[in-house]
Amino acid sequence: MPGFSEEHETSGPLRVIDAALNRAAEGLRVVEDYARMILNDPYLTGQFKSLRHRLFSASEAFQTSERVASRDTPRDVGTMITTETEQQRDSVTGIVQANLSRVQQALRTIEEYSKLVYPAAAAMIEPLRYESYTLEKAILTTILSLANLKDARLYVLLDGRKSPEQFSTMARELIAGGADIIQLRDKELSAQELFQRGRILAEICRPAGVRWIMNDRADLAVAAGADGVHVGQDDLTVFQARQIVGPAKLVGVSTHSLDQARAAVRDGANYIGVGPIFFSRTKSFKETVGLELASQVAQEIRLPAFAIGGINGDNLASVLQTGIERVTVKGAITESSDPRQAAQHIKQQLLSSQ
Repeated sequence: MPGFSEEHETSGPLRVIDAALNRAAEGLRVVEDYARMILNDPYLTGQFKSLRHRLFSASEAFQTSERVASRDTPRDVGTMITTETEQQRDSVTGIVQANLSRVQQALRTIEEYSKLVYPAAAAMIEPLRYESYTLEKAILTTILSLANLKDARLYVLLDGRKSPEQFSTMARELIAGGADIIQLRDKELSAQELFQRGRILAEICRPAGVRWIMNDRADLAVAAGADGVHVGQDDLTVFQARQIVGPAKLVGVSTHSLDQARAAVRDGANYIGVGPIFFSRTKSFKETVGLELASQVAQEIRLPAFAIGGINGDNLASVLQTGIERVTVKGAITESSDPRQAAQHIKQQLLSSQ
């Protein structure tokens, strides 16, 4: 090819790598700023900052002086090529998505061209690209979940009751009392009975605009038309549950430590249960995590989080003081002499704390 020399075998790839490193770093900064100043999520902010710093460390594998010397911005033909969509963004979420795509494409470019000039650097870039995919899922799921569960404050656990009729009556009382989400949780019922109770909830909840969740059984969540499934640490993983229920349904997971809450964010959970906060009269716990974990989660994680475990109208104020804005309740409502009134009382406290 006329004008092409062996020098281009080095200077050309270095120029490409230099431009791609700049694009990747810029894109990560844009997303990090979103996580920090718009999403107000310390955990995700830290994750994107860590990825940006790891990219900087990886870039040191290239000789900075040689890389910068290969730069020729004034004669870069790409600076004169633009598209209409390049200048348009319809939302801040669109900005996040566009910049994450830019980061991933840039990392792939660096990885490929590194194989020509610094093969060892390619192996350093590859895990960064994979990490960007994980963080993309985490931040976009957080954004979507916050929008979908924006008004969900009161989450009530409901067992199957002694009969379908009693179950139906209780579900209607919970909805009338202000429950935003109802979870069908009963370890004693058969699969067929759980399915039947689930169908009752589907018929009652959907017209009322209330979501209902199936505990543990992702298969029954799909069969009975639930809005999602909730899993524990010893049940299906978030990924396994998602494989069964699909991308549109909610997947929640119980967390008992800050590390488990962080993992839930990275795994793409739509919400987390945080607890047990207090000892409960309806479920025995060997130990509780107390208000400290609720406070830690509230300070670090923006993914919708519901405090759970022994919460009632008397101790709710202390839970809300941690910064947690959502709670899951069972006995204090369903075992009350007046479930509707008990639900209303707790819901009013939740709303007044906003």
